[in-house]
Amino acid sequence: MTQSEALFERAKKVLPGGVNSPVRAFGSVGGVPKFIRSAKGCRIVDEDGKEYLDFVGSWGPMLLGHAETGVVEAVKAAVENGLSFGAPTALEVEIAELITEHIPHVEMLRMVNSGTEAVMSALRLARGFTGRNKIIKFSGCYHGHCDSMLVKAGSGALTFGKPNSAGVTPGAAEDTLLATYNDLSSVEQLFAENHGEVACVIVEAVAANMGVVPPEEGFLEGLRSLCDKNGALLIFDEVITGFRLSFGGAAEYFGVTPDLVTYGKIIGGGMPVGAYGGRKEIMECVSPLGAVYQAGTLSGNPIAMTAGIVTLRKLLENPGIYQQVNEMGEYFRERLRSQTSYTVNGIGSLCCVFFTEGPVRCYEDAARSDVKKYARMFHGALDRGVYLAPAQFEAMFLSSCHTKEDLDYAADVIAQAAREA
Repeated sequence: MTQSEALFERAKKVLPGGVNSPVRAFGSVGGVPKFIRSAKGCRIVDEDGKEYLDFVGSWGPMLLGHAETGVVEAVKAAVENGLSFGAPTALEVEIAELITEHIPHVEMLRMVNSGTEAVMSALRLARGFTGRNKIIKFSGCYHGHCDSMLVKAGSGALTFGKPNSAGVTPGAAEDTLLATYNDLSSVEQLFAENHGEVACVIVEAVAANMGVVPPEEGFLEGLRSLCDKNGALLIFDEVITGFRLSFGGAAEYFGVTPDLVTYGKIIGGGMPVGAYGGRKEIMECVSPLGAVYQAGTLSGNPIAMTAGIVTLRKLLENPGIYQQVNEMGEYFRERLRSQTSYTVNGIGSLCCVFFTEGPVRCYEDAARSDVKKYARMFHGALDRGVYLAPAQFEAMFLSSCHTKEDLDYAADVIAQAAREA
């Protein structure tokens, strides 16, 4: 028995499914999950000592690679001063100033502890600001596990075939309206059918939880126009794309300005963190200034803020990183396309192979993928030392540590594993 197998047996006795987040259980690909012992750069090592070329990157935040030296050293120093105070710190001010100074559409922001918390808070804020109750989201887009968002959700919820989670009351979901990603007419219809009732439209600016599905030309611009026309707010969920596609995220990359934005992952350098921000007049509705309540003892904790500040400053000081990883992403996608007949989607440093023919531009297209074939491909790649997401409906994440040699090897492995699948 391997160390991972032994640990999984122990874990199943004390953790639901043996994990603390569903996709980690390998439920959609089968087999036993690898328990990870360490990571450095673009490689991870499991408890049995086997090394893998990593394309999960802790689900996105490791743009600079695992255990980046500057981040690790800064965190070690910060720990000496205490882990958490439940009181304001200079670090919170510093990271907020850093973000608002360089991202024009974020005039104020509030730090939280996860992407889910950021989305939950942004939705409450949108309702409080507009005085309306209904929200529009898109089938297959995942915005965390808050009740109102577990309606045709992507990521793990999609993979496990439970788009509506047990425990979500009809009342929590009844004000969530579903549109089709990359289909403006579906959004327009919902606005018409719910005139004056829609508080906001929330969208993954690049859908990255039903695989990777970029927005088609004019889609985000169209959402901006429809929201303006109907008096609703536009929220970009940039938990994955924020500070990854560019420093200003998808909003900067596509040149479309949201009213509110949600962040996570990378702004804490991989530590538990999230944030939501936007126009000052909207953010001033948040307690203690306004009537929209939101709080958190660990929000803005000094360890996560330290990791985030170092990470963001490195990205600002080395803007060539974005050109590097985005070019490498396109190189990787072209290598995959040249070796397989399946659909390869992606943008920037995000990539996904769908086991289906034809374009994938929305949830319905993604859902046609052969998930059993993906599972076989996944294990074929894993056996050869390439660690991919253990679910079809996730992204591959590149870091600045991946080299062309790494990508050539991974593309060859994935293509061979796909042929064998």
